[in-house]
Amino acid sequence: MRKASSKYPWIKMGDESMIIDDIREDLFANQDIKYRDFQSKLTPNIDAKKAIGVRTPVLRKLAKEYAKRLDISDFLESLPHEYFDENQLHAFIISEIKDFDKCINLLEVFLPYVDNWATCDQMSPKCFKKNRVLLEPYIYDWINSDATYTVRFAVVTLMSQYLDEDFDAKYLKLVSGIHSEEYYINMAIAWYFATALAKQYDATIGYIENGVLPVWTHNKTIQKAIESYRISDSQKDYLRELKRK
Repeated sequence: MRKASSKYPWIKMGDESMIIDDIREDLFANQDIKYRDFQSKLTPNIDAKKAIGVRTPVLRKLAKEYAKRLDISDFLESLPHEYFDENQLHAFIISEIKDFDKCINLLEVFLPYVDNWATCDQMSPKCFKKNRVLLEPYIYDWINSDATYTVRFAVVTLMSQYLDEDFDAKYLKLVSGIHSEEYYINMAIAWYFATALAKQYDATIGYIENGVLPVWTHNKTIQKAIESYRISDSQKDYLRELKRK
C-alpha cells in the first residue's frame, strides 16, 4: 500500500482510483501461486488468469482494514471487478457492515456480479443474525431471481440463518419449490436439505421419504447427510434405504 493512503487511511483521497490501486497492490503482495492454482481447480468457471491467489484469512484481514477507509465506496462501486480475489474481498467487506440497510443496499448492487460459488458462500453478513425478520422479504426476492448465484445466496442464507431458533417449516417448502438445471443451485439445495436433516430432522425427513426433490438433488442430499457427523448411524441407515434410481 502506498505511504499516503497507509499513513492516513481515514482521509478520502482526491484520486478515486487510489483505493483500487492500493487494494490491488495489497492483493498481489499477498499472492500465493500454489494456492491460486489449487483455488482455480475448485472454481472451474472462473478464468485462471483472473485469480491472484490470496488466502482467505489474509482477505478477511484486508477486508477489516479496508472497510474502515472513508473512500471504500470507490472500490465497492467499481463493478465489475477484474479479479476473482477482488470479488472475494468485496464479499468480506460487505460481511463486515453492521448497518443492516447499508449492507442490503450494497448486497443488491453486488449480487448480480457474483459469478462463482466461493464468493457467494463466503459472503455472510454479520448483521443478518439480529435482523432476520427484516431479511426475510429479501430472501424471497433473491430466490426468485434469474441469476444463479443470487438464488444460491438465498438458499445458503436460509441454511445459515433459519435452521435453528428461527426455523419454520415454510422454508423447507420454499427451497423445495426451486426448479433449476443449474448445478450450483441444485448443489446448494442438496446442502440445505442435508443440513436441515441434521438440525431439523423430524420436519425434514418427509421431503426425502416422499421424493419431493428431483432425483439428482434427492440422492445428493442423502449423500451429504450420510457424510455428516451430526446425523446418527440409525438415521444414516434409513436414509440409505431412501435412495432413488
